[in-house]
Amino acid sequence: MNVLYLSYDGLTDGLGRSQVLPYIFGLKQLGHTFTIVSFEKETPFKRDSANIQMLIDEAGIRWVPLKYTSSPPILSTVYDVIQLRKTVERLQLQTPFDIIHCRSYITSLVGLVMKRKYGLGFVFDMRAFYADERVDGGIWNLKNPVFKTVYNYFKRKELAFLSNADHTISLTAKGKDIIHSWNTVQNQPVAIEVIPCCADLNHFHPSRINTSKKEELKTHFGFTDDDFVITYLGSIGTWYMLDEMLDFFKVLIRKRPHSKFLFITTDNPDTILPKVESRGIPADRIIISPARREEVPTFLSLANAAIFFIQPVFSKSGSSPTKHGEMLGMGLPVIANSGVGDVDRIIEDTNSGILVKEFTTEAYEKAVDQIDDLLKIPTETLQAAAQKYYSLEEGVKRYNSVYEQVYAQ
Repeated sequence: MNVLYLSYDGLTDGLGRSQVLPYIFGLKQLGHTFTIVSFEKETPFKRDSANIQMLIDEAGIRWVPLKYTSSPPILSTVYDVIQLRKTVERLQLQTPFDIIHCRSYITSLVGLVMKRKYGLGFVFDMRAFYADERVDGGIWNLKNPVFKTVYNYFKRKELAFLSNADHTISLTAKGKDIIHSWNTVQNQPVAIEVIPCCADLNHFHPSRINTSKKEELKTHFGFTDDDFVITYLGSIGTWYMLDEMLDFFKVLIRKRPHSKFLFITTDNPDTILPKVESRGIPADRIIISPARREEVPTFLSLANAAIFFIQPVFSKSGSSPTKHGEMLGMGLPVIANSGVGDVDRIIEDTNSGILVKEFTTEAYEKAVDQIDDLLKIPTETLQAAAQKYYSLEEGVKRYNSVYEQVYAQ
């Protein structure tokens, strides 16, 4: 099939590299033809566009990068949508497409129009509940009438996308269940495929550990064989609960005095260290370091367990943390909070971690008391959990199945 893939995230962004290109490369190998239209931010585009273009050319894929505009709020997005519509119309006239695959809500504004005008198969790759994410993240204040209007607009469009898409992609089974419970969506039960944020489990695998580099890092960070190391991977961002993770760590070092916390992140340490100091956590227990993608498996291998706490708000019902699959692929058990996407059911189904049900000292103490059992989980069990729920190859197969179903309609 000839597929037009629209992404409001840039291919030169981290998300584009990890959650767009790997799927498309896999689908290209199955015989599909792709044209990608993406919105690129100036700094990463200048830095990485040549490298991305080389990868795209090698795969035989066409890339049409557009400039992302960020200000003024709302109006800049309207401008981007107009530019996208013009570009897509031109591309459709040049080489008619079979399917228009829209990543998230902004691009789906154009995708729905193209379905109605040209009869293209419309794949609504919703990712998560976009409008609710903007509210839950404090980006849209519903007390502001402008943001209230925009929120209501996207909630109406959400129903239109779900009702008219030839197939919808949800990151979570929980999100799928929620959508199927809505009587405001037409043609229920609408076709939904669950495809989480998959991980490259060939890269996030113990075989990718550089043993000499690992020993060098242990010395550099001052780790000893007696230390119990937990790690957090990635930026803190809007959704990750740094305060609560540090509160958990404070309990951890009280009960396991040789504990250390390794943050593998490009975030400025000044966003973390004041919160560490305010809790009276010794500074030498906190290690903050960036790592290049090829180094991340070795950095993760320094830890005994991984941790992430995410705000358990409604919009996160549809979210899938990529880091979960990456950590499991490396054989790391995970300490996570409940109420986020499918994390609960994955951990409970695979016995691959500890679920923290409340953000209280008592709940943290209960979790810490389970760590000895956590460390007994075989690496093979953890890797099998990653393969079952986060396999990139399985994700590609599911996307291919969606394309085939849409094309057959």
